[in-house]
Amino acid sequence: MLREFKKHVRDNFPKLGKTTFLLACSGGVDSVVLAHLCYVCEMDFSLAHCNFRLRGDESESDETFVENLAKEFRTKFYVTHFDTIGYVNKNKLSIQVAARELRYAWFAEIMQENRISTLVTAHQADDNLETFLINLSRGTGVDGLTGIPEKTDTIARPLLPFSRKRILEYAKTKKLSWREDSSNVETKYLRNKIRHELLPELKELHPTFLNNFQNTLGHLSDSSKILENHIYQLKSELFLSDNGSIRIKISDIKQLKPQKAYVYQLFKSYGFTAWEDILNLLNGLSGKKILSKTHQLVKNREYLILEELGTETDETYTIEALQTEMMTPVRLKIESVRALGETGKHILYADADTLAYPLTVRKWKKGDYIYPYGMKGKKKVSKFFKDEKIDIISKRKQWLLCSGNAIVWIVGKRSDNRFKITKTTKKIIKFTLHT
Repeated sequence: MLREFKKHVRDNFPKLGKTTFLLACSGGVDSVVLAHLCYVCEMDFSLAHCNFRLRGDESESDETFVENLAKEFRTKFYVTHFDTIGYVNKNKLSIQVAARELRYAWFAEIMQENRISTLVTAHQADDNLETFLINLSRGTGVDGLTGIPEKTDTIARPLLPFSRKRILEYAKTKKLSWREDSSNVETKYLRNKIRHELLPELKELHPTFLNNFQNTLGHLSDSSKILENHIYQLKSELFLSDNGSIRIKISDIKQLKPQKAYVYQLFKSYGFTAWEDILNLLNGLSGKKILSKTHQLVKNREYLILEELGTETDETYTIEALQTEMMTPVRLKIESVRALGETGKHILYADADTLAYPLTVRKWKKGDYIYPYGMKGKKKVSKFFKDEKIDIISKRKQWLLCSGNAIVWIVGKRSDNRFKITKTTKKIIKFTLHT
């Protein structure tokens, strides 16, 4: 196994032999064997152990075991203790999900603090098969049937090709010690039930079941990559970047068949799960929206507008007298000129004597109004947006240049009549918007 492991790492994880990495070690046979293999291969790694405090003295003994293992391998040891039950109760999660969230968040902290780019975990072939069957039992798409990824940008799993049986044989041959988690034999958990009851039956029925599964997984993974390439190409054609958001023509989505499958593939990476709601949005009223944890999808006439959440701000920015430039939140050049020159929506000329400094730049809010240049009377900014057919996302991103409480300019769109240049104007201030 050692020879195969070395070749596998050399061919698929060359980075592990050239830089330090963090190895997650529970003390179980899989992570102990992985740590031993990495030690024998003279790799530079540190051990990280999570004490979830779920099994009393057993948890404390696991921690001591891994600490001693780190001393034996002469490597750095990281350990943390979690109030797992408290986290479960607070966040209404299962123990398994809570433990996963806690440990990966902690691993990320260690890696960031110590400038470690890779986390190595001891997932192996039987884990992959168990995950496949769990996902299959719950209902899943192609993604759920491709198994545990061998590597991501930050995680490497070099034991995935090796079965639990081979790992145990290696541990016994090398006379390694490891810890047994008593909770692993409890069949009340779905994974344990599959591990102890279903898989032995499948392997007995077909001795090469695990090898056949790994071959099938490879075929599914290849098919998934073909699908990913197709969706990537489709997104490049349909998802149009528009001032920080993405605009998608609804008629283009409606032409895709099967529609629900395409909607899933196009929007899954943005955290959406309510696929029927997205399908209904295609025929819904303008202004209706759907939220995920990270994004929102808004119906705006014949378009869907996709935007990341948390990008807006209520902050107010100031422009002092004699200031010649503003770089944020919009880029403005400010200058005193003798006469009117070029014009356009990106340029504003204002009578200097009508401006009260400091000027402010802010987002619009309910009740704002403007006396639009070229029109009589005032008009609510919200009504202006509606008449100009400005979509919801763009409204949220719109900046206003203000003098006191009065709006001087809906930046890049419309100026206010009260600040216009007249025959009595003595000094002209020119604002130029750079995009």
